[in-house]
Amino acid sequence: MDLRKKKIAIALMLAMFLGAVEGTVVTTAIPTIANELHGFEIISLIFSSYLLTSAISTPICGKLSDLYGRKNVLSIGIIIFLIGSFLCGLSQTMYMLIGFRAIQGIGAGAVFTVSYTIVGDVYDIEEKPKIQGILGTVWGIASLVGPFLGGTLIDVLSWHWIFFINIPFGILSIILLQRSLKEDFDKKKHNLDYAGVITLSAALILFLSIFLSTDMNKLFIGFSVVLTIILLLIFYMIERRVKEPIIPFDIFNRNSTLVNSISLFIAAVLIGINVYIPIYLQNILGLSATVSGLALVSMSFSWLLASFVLGGRIVKNGEKQVNLISVVILLIGMLLLSTLGINSPLALVLVYVFIIGFGFGGAFTVLTIIIQESVDYTKRGAATAANALLKTLGQTIGVSVFGNLFNINIIKYFNQIGLKDINPNDLYGSAAQNLSISGEQTKLSLNNSMSVLFITFIVLTGISLILSVVLPEKSTEV
Repeated sequence: MDLRKKKIAIALMLAMFLGAVEGTVVTTAIPTIANELHGFEIISLIFSSYLLTSAISTPICGKLSDLYGRKNVLSIGIIIFLIGSFLCGLSQTMYMLIGFRAIQGIGAGAVFTVSYTIVGDVYDIEEKPKIQGILGTVWGIASLVGPFLGGTLIDVLSWHWIFFINIPFGILSIILLQRSLKEDFDKKKHNLDYAGVITLSAALILFLSIFLSTDMNKLFIGFSVVLTIILLLIFYMIERRVKEPIIPFDIFNRNSTLVNSISLFIAAVLIGINVYIPIYLQNILGLSATVSGLALVSMSFSWLLASFVLGGRIVKNGEKQVNLISVVILLIGMLLLSTLGINSPLALVLVYVFIIGFGFGGAFTVLTIIIQESVDYTKRGAATAANALLKTLGQTIGVSVFGNLFNINIIKYFNQIGLKDINPNDLYGSAAQNLSISGEQTKLSLNNSMSVLFITFIVLTGISLILSVVLPEKSTEV
């Protein structure tokens, strides 16, 4: 790999680190921010606003990168993210913070989509898995560094600085990107698909609001689903007619549809692991937050290892076989997870999470390569963005469904032992104490719910394996 490619890799790592560390730092600082700005009741909107705008900007930025060049769109995305960060740091109310987090999300949509598109453009088939693995590992590093950095900044300075600290990294990323990435794009005027952008954005807002809100009635859900379907049908008709559709429908064929479906299911499982393994380690095994963070770092390490191991395998054996092996490994990891209980040793958890990380690393790396290789250069941004959007949808739907399953089974456990009116969100509060719930009962209820989730992960991974089996056979040529 020459020096230019190394500089581009560093630029992409810095860009990815912006969004990754921001998420973990903000999570650490939320209690302090909500206390100072008097907004505990709307904490979830800090994350929801970011997620919504990120999902909306993902397909838009993917298409713009096809029209106007990757480095310009990514640079603008980083600038928008930094502006949002700076404004978040200046926030004086929760509503200001929520609004500025939405600006951050717009930039994040560009960062997470265009970065992987650049990998598809710049690096050859043996280099792509390694670079993708390195970018994936950035998330693991962020999960370890973020809480420590957030806590330190709050203690030494104030929570405002958690948003200011990433500005130098963003500026350095833009400089390296502009100097190292050479592109040859025709400078001509394009007819942007404004109608498609508006229609798709409205559909995504309606659909995601179903899963992001904690207090939705059945009437609203039904109305949102029907209106989402109508908007998507209108979007489809618009895209079939415009010259430059935001999502060209010819990027969807049998192969890409299968890959996108697998990506959606595996992304749902990934968010489940990221959310519930720390809960298992801390609330069931009674370990510290630091230990649970290290467990996820072990997953990131095996993710990186998989990307290096698979580089040559993809060339030699083809994408389908490598993806199959990865999903099988992932399924084995999920089956092993289902054997964990309230007295399982930490070493066992670390081994299982390591195996799962290898499966995730292999699957996501190969799936991204298949998507990017299935279209030509002029549609690679749109194809990568569509795949990224489906991953976001998978995670959003997944975390909502898993949360409901988890709470339902906690209530079910206590009902079985004769305790009614249990609030699963207040197992350690005064209400639980008034009902004389013991610590052992709380652990058993959580472990019961965790077992149900682990079985759910097995089912979703099994579906992904079936879809992987029917993927068309195709070897990648160098």
